[in-house]
Amino acid sequence: MAAAEAAEVAGPLMRRYEGAARGRGVAEAGWRVCLAHRFEEPRQPYGAADVPLRDVLRHIGLALRYFRWWYKKTHLEKKPAFIDLLCAVPLQQIYGCPLGGIGGGTITRGWQGEFCRWQLNPGIYHYETVIANQFTVCLRCKGQTIYQQVLSVERPSTLQGWNWGYCGQYAFYHALYPRAWMVYDLPGQNVVLTCRQVSPVIPHDYKDSSLPVGVFIWEVENGRDEDVDVSIMFSMQNGTGTKEDGNGGHWNEPFTFEKEGEQVAGVLLHHCTHVNPFTLAISAREKTGTEVTHLTAFNPAGSGREVWQDLLQDGRLDSPTGKSSPTEKGEMTAAAVCASCRVPAQGHRTLELALAWDMPRVYFGSKEKLHLRRYTRFFGSGGDAASALSHHALTHYEEWEKKIEAWQKPILENSQLPSWYKSALFNELYFVTDGGTIWVELPPDCCAEDLQGPAGAGLSHLLPVLREYGRFAYLEGQEYRMYNTYDVHFYASFALVMLWPKLQISLQYDIAVTVVNEDVQPRQYLVCGQTAQVKLKNVVPHDIGDPGDEPWQRVNAYLMHDTADWKDLNLKFVLQVYRDYYLTHDLLYLQDMWPVCQAVMESELKFDTDNDGLIENGGFADQTYDAWVVNGPSAYCGGLWLAAVCMMCKMAEVLGDTEIQQKYMDILSKGKEAFERLLWNGKYYNYDSSGSDTSSSIMSDQCAGQWFLGACGLDKGEFEVFPKSHVVSALKTIFEKNVMSFAGGTMGAVNGMRPDGVPDTSSVQSDEVWIGVVYALAATMIQEGLVEEGFHTAEGCYRTVWEQLGMAFQTPEAYREKKVYRSLAYMRPLSIWSMQLALERRAGQAPAPLQPPQVPIHP
Repeated sequence: MAAAEAAEVAGPLMRRYEGAARGRGVAEAGWRVCLAHRFEEPRQPYGAADVPLRDVLRHIGLALRYFRWWYKKTHLEKKPAFIDLLCAVPLQQIYGCPLGGIGGGTITRGWQGEFCRWQLNPGIYHYETVIANQFTVCLRCKGQTIYQQVLSVERPSTLQGWNWGYCGQYAFYHALYPRAWMVYDLPGQNVVLTCRQVSPVIPHDYKDSSLPVGVFIWEVENGRDEDVDVSIMFSMQNGTGTKEDGNGGHWNEPFTFEKEGEQVAGVLLHHCTHVNPFTLAISAREKTGTEVTHLTAFNPAGSGREVWQDLLQDGRLDSPTGKSSPTEKGEMTAAAVCASCRVPAQGHRTLELALAWDMPRVYFGSKEKLHLRRYTRFFGSGGDAASALSHHALTHYEEWEKKIEAWQKPILENSQLPSWYKSALFNELYFVTDGGTIWVELPPDCCAEDLQGPAGAGLSHLLPVLREYGRFAYLEGQEYRMYNTYDVHFYASFALVMLWPKLQISLQYDIAVTVVNEDVQPRQYLVCGQTAQVKLKNVVPHDIGDPGDEPWQRVNAYLMHDTADWKDLNLKFVLQVYRDYYLTHDLLYLQDMWPVCQAVMESELKFDTDNDGLIENGGFADQTYDAWVVNGPSAYCGGLWLAAVCMMCKMAEVLGDTEIQQKYMDILSKGKEAFERLLWNGKYYNYDSSGSDTSSSIMSDQCAGQWFLGACGLDKGEFEVFPKSHVVSALKTIFEKNVMSFAGGTMGAVNGMRPDGVPDTSSVQSDEVWIGVVYALAATMIQEGLVEEGFHTAEGCYRTVWEQLGMAFQTPEAYREKKVYRSLAYMRPLSIWSMQLALERRAGQAPAPLQPPQVPIHP
């Protein structure tokens, strides 16, 4: 269907959807789409026409260095690049809610029902739609099959013995992460199927939230005047759609698992690779009135006619006993499970199926260290847990849903919040699980000395925290393969600290350990061409490593700049430490982090070259905007610095460290005066104070320091750093210029805008929109009382990404007005949870005031 034709039918289809969804448990808020929809086609990531010639000429040296490094990495070492600028992931406008909990790998199911994005090996993605992975429905009346259909709009070249090509106009997809609904109004049958997809992503839950499972609850409504026998067949290929599926040695076996009177049955698909082998399990819940049958093995590359006829004959599968033979090289195998029940006339029944995967023991790319995933604490690491995982999922999903609904209900029922915001808030959380996420246990024999490193971090609660909650890491983006990229996590961290605070605390401990240690290995950095050591002491790392190498052991996979000279990383550590303490009241954490905060701030002081209490940028892109040069005192880094100094004062007060408190109060007094004198121009804070042609640009992120201060209740009274009137004026200017004067006010806030209302094109990043920055900006507006402006600003990003460009569940880092985008599926948009924190603060739901401890704590 052409885009214009789809648009014409969209209105009636969505009205039909509203009717189909009503009364079927489908959430009112969320992202919804008809299966016949076609999205606008954006342009692919930056082509030659998108980069000015002056920039090409200016960066010839960088381009040559990058190409030499890229060729060596990808062609000689046969490893993926941490950022592959030459082979960007193509945009596919197909993705829906990913399946699975946190850190056990994910399998994404598209909004048309396909299984199409795989991340089982940690941090490694395969973008393959596996055509054999389908749900098929069979309807029978009076002993005769009257309807049998694959619930897919595809018409593939394989499995042609199956009935493909379901009419997309009779189906709708609705996502409100971690759940999704697909409603099929079977044409001419007077039967409606609603498939509810559930993953165990539950705030403040550190057990079930780690499980690699997804449940499919099929609600069947029979509108006929006669009983109907309904069967749902779930077929699955052994593998992930890559060439490894045909390497041979893979095999399947049927299973039943009974516990506490509940039984599930299905098929285990053992995928026997040399590194990181795994088992898939497809299963269904057996209960009174529900029969479960299976087919142990079939050829997914053939016609599939034997499978189709088997189901067609009696709505059941033959259920052979015994395991299948291991596949030969070049051969693939698949399996199917079928759940069947009788639905009375005008009646309703439920069929429950599940998908689980068990890859308990994993190696990263270097294959140096064995890691056990978090869920092995509860289900063992022997590689035989898939059946138990399936049983647990099918017998606990109702409990999960109650917890999910209790969490989401207050927000969904708040009539003052727009529907798009509710959708964005929950659906952007997909990245917590589908960000190449890994959550592993500490080895049982691990001791404090192993974790502290050669320098000895002196973190007294490091071992207890990591032993209890494990280690957590997620990628900067699915295309930017660095774990826990810290300048970006600064924005995204609100989602963790608000929903899984122990994971944020664990992550911070890992960063703290790296701060006090160093890596003296020399290497060349690609932008400047100079050589420097990988990691300096008392400096926050850029990231904790590449999944293709050995994360945690070798940090700073980022090779573009020497980030030891970046001005924002140390500050973002300090800001997060106090923010975490403010929200969690974890005093032991604050005590542990206090010496580390002092160390990184002492290191940062060297950037205040004129001793005016304000740090200076170095004349290169020395912060998260790593292609946007900044020189001298700047609004972004200067604002972060003053906020961090303020929080040092507050932490010193809480801990009774009067000497350090006075030191930073003196710095703050000087720095505030210098910041206002050098950067305030009467309406907003200048980009920097260099006096260059673009130093007066209006930066959308100029109030980042105020954003964190406001989130921690340090935005007024004795702790007011930036004059309230100046903050509000700056935000209003940003709204007028960066938002409303850009793309008609419909695409969010451009990073840089000239005072005359023309985007700043001095760098490839200054005229981009960064979705995560926009959400942070919107949160700052809400904090400062500009609620309507905040929602309008954020809405532009949501509607551009999710509704116009079809980038659902792959929100990019950036896009431009001409629909050029960069870096699909990125970490930073999780910052939308700071909007929720700002709203809760305004509603009086902020944390209770913090009280200093009774006994002063000295360094």
